[in-house]
Formats: sequence, structure tokens, C-alpha cells
Amino acid sequence: MLIIGAKGFAKEVLEIFKQKNEIDNLFFYDDVNEDIGTSLYDIFPILTSIEEAKKLFNDGDSNFIIGIGNPILRYKLVKKFESIGGKLTTLISPFSHIGSYGNSIGLGANIMTNSVLTNDITIGKGVLINLSCTIGHDVFIDDFVELCPDVNVSGNCKIGKFTFIGTNSTILPNVQIGSNVIIAAGSVVTKNVPDNCMVAGIPAIIKKELPKLEF
Repeated sequence: MLIIGAKGFAKEVLEIFKQKNEIDNLFFYDDVNEDIGTSLYDIFPILTSIEEAKKLFNDGDSNFIIGIGNPILRYKLVKKFESIGGKLTTLISPFSHIGSYGNSIGLGANIMTNSVLTNDITIGKGVLINLSCTIGHDVFIDDFVELCPDVNVSGNCKIGKFTFIGTNSTILPNVQIGSNVIIAAGSVVTKNVPDNCMVAGIPAIIKKELPKLEF
């Protein structure tokens, strides 16, 4: 298994593999930072070129996990590593709680420790649900959304693609949030939010418009 990234969030992804007792044959990938060395914790090899990653995939282990935050960057990395034969995989902490009925979790989602999902929840491709988040019933979260730690999403909400929800934010029931939205940390979202904007505050209000995504 190849974990894309070797710093920050990638270390939290490693901990999920440790929880699952699946740390054998793990590799990390980082072609950006020059101070990472050749292995993480002197145990796990770090690949530093796309050629090395392609060789790993060709040698029989083509699965990869995104160990980096940021919705747009996650999307681009998925495209990059799928293009060389990688197979995006999903990672769910055994110390999260997933409800028993009507849930759908998309390919490449990360669901981290102590997060709680109830029932009738749809999670899209490449979604990151970080530590200790809660998601209520009948929620739809589209592709490549990121929920930072301690985000609470109430029931009957919808969240569009590439949206980033900051730490300790709360989305109240029946709220629809557009695509390419940033919700600042600690915000309380009480009403619908359109595409391509940043909101903040209690209650959250639009602070600025964001450029439309071009892909």
C-alpha cells in the first residue's frame, strides 16, 4: 500500500493502519519535501519519484491512499496516481462508528478516529472526515469534501464538491452548502450557502467570493 504524503496528515493515516494491524508493506510518497530522508520512523520506505511509485504498482501492489488534506490537492493527486495504474482505496478507523443502515461510503474516503456517522448517509469519492466528526441522518457529502476535526453536520444536510469545513464548525439541520466553499473554523452555518465562497462567524455569513474551479 502506498500512502501519498509523508508528513502531517500522512502520520495520522499511518496510525489507522496501526489500529487495523496492517502496517506490513506500507510505503510513503513525497516528491516535494527535501528533508524527509529515505524512511518514516526508520521503518517505512519513502518513495520520492513517480517512477518509483509506478514500479511499486507494476510489481503487484497498486493500492494507494491519500495522506494529504486539501480537497483540490487530493483530487489532483488521485488523478496523478490513477494515471500510472494506481487503485484508490478507502480507509476507515476501527475506532470510528458507522451506522448500520442506508450508508454509502465512496472510494478513497478517509474516516478517522472517533468520528460518528449515523444512518442514510452518502459519502462521495475522496472525502476526508477527520478526527471526532459527527454526521447526522440523511446527509449527502459530495466528492473531495474535507471535514476538519470536531465538525458537526446535522441531519438532512447536503455539502457540494471540493468544500472545506474548518475545525469545530457546526452545520445546522436542513442546510445545503454549495461546491468550492470554505467554512472558517468555529463557524455555525444556519442557512444555505451558495457555490464559490468563504463564510465565517456565528451565524456564518459570506466574507468573500472564490474563483470558480476550472476542472
